[in-house]
Formats: sequence, structure tokens, C-alpha cells
Amino acid sequence: MEDVFIGAVDQGTSSSRFIIYNAKAEAIGCHHVEFTQFYPKSGWVEHDPMEILESVKVCVAKAVDKATADGFNVDKGLKAIGLTNQRETTLLWSKSTGLPLYNAIVWMDARTSSICGRLEKDLSGGRNHFMETCGLPINSYFSASKIIWLMENVDGVKDAIDKDDALFGTIDTWLIWNLTGGVKGGLHVTDVSNASRTMLMNLKTLDWDQSILQTLHIPPHILPKIVSNSELIGEIGSGWPIAGVPITGCLGDQHAAMLGQSCRRGEAKSTYGTGAFILLNTGLDIVRSTHGLLSTVAFKLGPTAPTNYALEGSVAIAGAAVQWLRDNLCIISSAPEIEELALQVDSTSGVYFVPAFNGLFAPWWREDARGVCIGITRATTKAHLARAVLESMCFQVKDVLDSMHKDSGDIESKQHEFVLRVDGGATVNNLLMQIQADLLGSPVIRPADVETTALGAAYAAGLAVGIWQEDYVFDTEAKLKNAKVFRPVMTEDVRKKKVDSWCKAVSKTFDLADLAL
Repeated sequence: MEDVFIGAVDQGTSSSRFIIYNAKAEAIGCHHVEFTQFYPKSGWVEHDPMEILESVKVCVAKAVDKATADGFNVDKGLKAIGLTNQRETTLLWSKSTGLPLYNAIVWMDARTSSICGRLEKDLSGGRNHFMETCGLPINSYFSASKIIWLMENVDGVKDAIDKDDALFGTIDTWLIWNLTGGVKGGLHVTDVSNASRTMLMNLKTLDWDQSILQTLHIPPHILPKIVSNSELIGEIGSGWPIAGVPITGCLGDQHAAMLGQSCRRGEAKSTYGTGAFILLNTGLDIVRSTHGLLSTVAFKLGPTAPTNYALEGSVAIAGAAVQWLRDNLCIISSAPEIEELALQVDSTSGVYFVPAFNGLFAPWWREDARGVCIGITRATTKAHLARAVLESMCFQVKDVLDSMHKDSGDIESKQHEFVLRVDGGATVNNLLMQIQADLLGSPVIRPADVETTALGAAYAAGLAVGIWQEDYVFDTEAKLKNAKVFRPVMTEDVRKKKVDSWCKAVSKTFDLADLAL
């Protein structure tokens, strides 16, 4: 097995990477590329699909070159690749030209708030009209409203749909279509995890729901075929440095991280990236939330395998707040600097920062929210603000986990002590992880390799071709041997006071969306 490798494309919100793993799930080659974020109007966020595609091509080529230079025979040993991607980000393209009909509308984009408001008003169930079917509230976060916006506002989209020349996809679909041939016969597919985030898939049947499509006037013929997370999807076409290699795994990034963290029923993980995403595996049960969470697919590891479901809470702005300090306020010159700056003070001295840049996601679901910073005095410094930004990430995760505990009933009861598994680039920040443990009052476990999103995609691909078995993938004890555990040291009284103050700060963000002229 020394010459057996699995590759993973990890296409995120701000960057793309390709990682090559050996049979021990150790990374032996990697390359990473950031790409452009476009903000055409307040609340709008877009990506150039062609730039994303090019970034993936560069990552694949460079990672293969690096691994080969280090003596690994990747050309012969690469058995399969898996993909994982930023979810909900929506694009339509021409199947005859292969060109996007508009930029990709990113998951955090809030331009469809008015469409969502219209749907809530017109449909009998209001915001929760489709919840029983798809597990999601009507919100600008999900792909459905973005498709409607494109159909209503982009002339090229209307024309292409009328001519049966339009294809819809999330980023996984766009990449697979291009990887498998594009205009020369590319495969138009998505997986159950990404499909479950569109607001168009029936959670029970795992297929597009015809009643939702009819209600929203979305034509079925633009939608991709839905497959499982671990199966032979197709082979990579010519023009790629790994042509002929099969694609055998595909998951949305948070589902991939859950698999990479080996989360079984009753176990939860939080991924800290541009946003923060907390998922609790609910096993074979679809748990309906009454506390602002989403019901979603966790993973389905094969066409005939059972489907694991999850409760999810999504936080729109986590690491993006650090980027904002770096790029907009220029308080830091690189993201890692925030830890050193925040450690210059031992508290925020009463400063609370709520990064509701484009509204608030779970558990609040307030599209009218905008960011606030309260408690500022003449003594406030940039160090206090930096620490408040770190705390804001942890408070938001706590809000979600509190709701999760209320919704999950006996699903977590088998655990003697609740622990949160964490991953993502921001988790290298030890101060952030200690703050998280303190605010939760529970241990936080960080694995030795925090890139569990890419690892989950590799696991899915490797399972499909027999490189690994599920017993290996879900061997939690082996994976936690080199993990770091952060334990809470904050007293309950201090924790309660800080949480009460945070909730007061959150309440100040509501009804502020119309301030911009």
C-alpha cells in the first residue's frame, strides 16, 4: 500500500486546495491558492467560476509536482479523488459553451432577502413552509432563492433556460462537470449533502421535490442528478494532470469535516473557516428543530448505504471577521497576528462585537441584522477589539450548541461528557480554542491534522475503491491520540454574565439593514 494514494479537492469560500494522502491518511503533497472575492453591492458576494476552476487546476498540478519531487509515484499510485466544496454557492452556465451565465452567488450573499420575504408572505407556512420536506427555512442562505434571482434578473439565464442550454449547480457540480469533460460530455451531478442545502431536495426520498419545484417555478431540467457521497461518479478527462483517475467521493465541506472527524451518532463537530458550522450526527433519525437549527443529511457512504442525518447550526461570519480586521480596518497584517494582539489584554473590558455583516444565521435567522460593536470607552484599544472578535466566534458557536442540546433529546445521552470536536484553519489559534472551551463549559478537542474537510473527502473516495473500510474511518480512539484538549477554566458565574451581555449585544443588531443609503 506504500504506492497507493487518494487525492482531495477542497474548494472553499476564499481558497482552493488539493491534498494527496497515502494509505495511512497522511498528507504527502498539498497546494493552496486564494481567489478573488467580489462585493458588487452592500450585502452581495460573488465569485468568478472560471477563476475557481483555474485555481483548482493549479492546485492539482502543483500538489502532484510537489509529491513527485518528494519521491512519491503519484502518476501510477493515485487511485481516486474526492471533492468537497463551499455549499449553497449557486451558478448557472451554458452547456453548449461551458461559460457561466453570471458570477457564482456565494452562500453568504443576502441579495435575495426580498425574494424570501415575498415567499414568506405568499406561502401559507411562512418562513417554515418547506421545513417538513427539506429541513430548511426560507432564507437567502440556500440555493433556491439564488436560482430565482438569476431567473428574474439575468436575461442570459432566461434565454438559456428557454433553449434548454442552462445547467444549475453548486460548486461541486461545476467542478465535476468540468473535470469529466465539460462541453464534450461532462457529467451533471451533485451529491446528497450538497443537494440537501438547496431547499429543493426531499430529505426522505433524497430526490428533487416536485412540489417545491412547482411552487418556486424552478424548471427540473436544469438540475443535476443526485448521487451518494461515496461511489464511482466518473473519470477525469483530458487536459488535467490526473486524467483517467476516477472521482469516487463528493461531499459539502461541513459534511466532509464531519466524516473527517469520525462523528458517529450523538457526536458533534464545529468547523471554523470563513463561517462556523456546527453539526451533530443524529444517525438514521431526521430530527426537526424547534430552536432555529436545520435538519440536513450528514452523509450516505454508498448508493445502498443507510443515510445519516444531522442537526446543523450555521454561523455566517467567523474567520471572515478576522479577515475584516486585516483587510478593511488594517489592524493586523495577517490572520495569525490576531492571537498575539488579543493576548495583550486579559479581557475585552466590556467590549462585545457581533459580526452580523450580512444578517445572522442560526439560531436567530435575522436577515435584517447588521454588525455592532458595543461597550467602547476611551480605554478601548485594538487589542480589546481583537479579543472581542475572537469571542464573537465562540459566542455564536455556543448559541448554536445550546439550541442543539435542546433539540437533540436522548441522542447525546450516551456520552458521559459532551465534547466538541473542532477543525478548520482558525483552530490553530490556541486562545480561540480556550475561549471556546470556557464559554461552553465543556472540553474542546483539536485533532493533530485540522484539515479534516479534505480528509473527509479523501475518506469518501477511498471507501468507494476499497482503500479504507468504515471501521478504520470511524476509529475515533486512534485519531484522538495526538489531539489537544482544551478544558474550561472560567467560573459559571462569569460565564453566565458574559453570555447575558452577549445576548444583549445581539439584540442591538436587529432592524438595521435599511441604514445603508
